Amino acid sequence: MEPIKYIAQNERDELWGLTVCSVGYQKTGIGEAYPPQNHNQEYLFKPENGRILSEYQLLYIVDGGGHLKTRHGGIHDIKSGDMFLLFPGEWHTYSPNTRTGWKEYWIGFSGANIDHRVTEGFFSAENPIYHVGYNETIIELYHEAIHTATRQEPYFQQHLAGIVNHILGLMFMTSNQKSMQPGGDMSRIIDKAKAFLQESVESDISMPEVAEHLNISYTTFRHAFKKYTGLSPAQYFINLKIHRAKEMLRGTSASIKEISYTLYFESPEYFATTFRKKTGMSPSDFRNA
Repeated sequence: MEPIKYIAQNERDELWGLTVCSVGYQKTGIGEAYPPQNHNQEYLFKPENGRILSEYQLLYIVDGGGHLKTRHGGIHDIKSGDMFLLFPGEWHTYSPNTRTGWKEYWIGFSGANIDHRVTEGFFSAENPIYHVGYNETIIELYHEAIHTATRQEPYFQQHLAGIVNHILGLMFMTSNQKSMQPGGDMSRIIDKAKAFLQESVESDISMPEVAEHLNISYTTFRHAFKKYTGLSPAQYFINLKIHRAKEMLRGTSASIKEISYTLYFESPEYFATTFRKKTGMSPSDFRNA
């Protein structure tokens, strides 16, 4: 699956009310030049000069941090867990901090659907930042959008429009809930824990080791994590591994045995049993489907 995809639209798609122009993911390491040069010419820009787009773009920074400056929104520090919305016709520039780099997802779109929401005040160029924290559902939606844009099956634009609406809805709800009930230190710790577990999905790290990484006791971590997520840390980690297994079954030729060892399941048999329990299908049936 290509991490970056540019998409043409037709007049029929535009009648739907929202079409997607581009979607992708990229990682910029510490000290690396930004943006990478693997984009279409119309999307390349120099951070010191900025640019103006003819579409909306919604970016999600899942690791690292940086800066954003827009004509109407001013200057903002961007941290992990932030999303920002770029507006058509609005000058802007952004880049990761050279000391941290960042990992970003983005999706570009346009149409009467989003224009109406801006007109009605749901989104504004004066307030482009949304603090959502680490949200695995939003990440999965970006992955689905990249997968859909790569395959381009019939009516894929309508599917992409639905994904964009889902992402926008989650972002709007989550950021507004956080602003009404600001999270304390523990909320931020749980966000860090979820991000750390996501990064460690192909490891056999234990939950006490995660608590040690976060500098809190395991008992405090376990109780707080379940309070904030509804799952124990171990259950949450298993769910991440199953999600990663589905990606590997869909997108690689690795055998079921290889996948079970890559994800540090106790055995291929335990992996198959857990996978069936979580999905209702065996790994081989899922791959065939």
